[in-house]
Amino acid sequence: MEAKGLPPEAQWRAPENADMPSALGERNMADIVVRLAKHEDHEDLASLMIEMQRHYGAQHPTHDELKAQLASLPDGVQIFVAEAGGRLVGLAATANVYPGPGISAGFFLKELYVTNGFRGAGAGRALMHEVARAAVSKGFGRIDWTVGRSNASAVAFYTGLGADPDPERLFFRLSGAELMKLADAG
Repeated sequence: MEAKGLPPEAQWRAPENADMPSALGERNMADIVVRLAKHEDHEDLASLMIEMQRHYGAQHPTHDELKAQLASLPDGVQIFVAEAGGRLVGLAATANVYPGPGISAGFFLKELYVTNGFRGAGAGRALMHEVARAAVSKGFGRIDWTVGRSNASAVAFYTGLGADPDPERLFFRLSGAELMKLADAG
C-alpha cells in the first residue's frame, strides 16, 4: 500500500537512551521506527499477519492471498508498521470511521500486534503513539478498538496508555450464514 504518510520528522522513533531486549539480543530502542506500510513491505507484512493469526489460533489466507489483499486495501485503511533491525516487528491496522461523537471522524484500531521478541519492549507503545499522532493530525476526535476480556495483559497495556473501557457499548458481529441470510433477506 502506497499510503500518504507522515513526514519523517513526524514518525515515531524511540528515545536514543532507551534499551530493550529482543529476539535479536540486547538492542537499543532507537532502532525501532514506526511508519506507514509501503508496497515494498507486503512480503514481510503478509508473513507478520500470518504469525499474528497463528498467535491467536485463527485461520488465515495464504501468503500470496494476503499480499494480493494488501495490494488492494479499501480506502481509509492504514497499516502502520514497527521496524527494528531491518525487519517488521509489529503492526497497527486502522480504518477511518465517520460519524463519531459530534459528527466527527475517528479511527477504528482493528489490529495491534507485536512479534513475541519485542512485546513489552516499547514497540506496541510506539505503534499506538504513531496512530494517535496520525489521528490528531487528521483532526480525528478518538480511536476505538476492542480487546478480549480475558486478555489481561492487553487490557493493562491499553489502560496504561490512558484508555478506558466503555461500559455503555457492546461489540456485535454479523458473519457467516447469518450475514448471508440477512443479505439475502432484501
